[in-house]
Amino acid sequence: MLPDTRLAIVINPELPLGLIANTAGAIAIGLGARFPGLAARQLADRDDRTIDISSNLPVPILQADADTIRALMLKALPQPDERGIVPFPAFARSLHAYADYEATFPGRDLSEEVIDGLGLVGPSKWVKSLTGSLKLLR
Repeated sequence: MLPDTRLAIVINPELPLGLIANTAGAIAIGLGARFPGLAARQLADRDDRTIDISSNLPVPILQADADTIRALMLKALPQPDERGIVPFPAFARSLHAYADYEATFPGRDLSEEVIDGLGLVGPSKWVKSLTGSLKLLR
């Protein structure tokens, strides 16, 4: 992981609360899988109770509508440096097995899909350039 790393999750605020939570959780798992250094540590308290940490960086949850999220994703994808881009396309909600998602994905065109959320991790300047104008999700 890069020393000057930032991450952000962008969610469509028009989604119902449960889908917002699900989208953010799924994206966070994808970002952590791409960059295990975001959380792959344990801490122990004074009684030696060990926990897995949640994240060693702040995780801002930002808001944008579906068109803006798709535009951000398409702008982010050509980035050549070490980065993670985790979109959550709306069509994924209709599929209940990962194998179906994996089989369906190659026939899709992300530039035409509704994207409910997007996770980004990479150089701080790059993430800021993409998300700096977005508001926190409240």
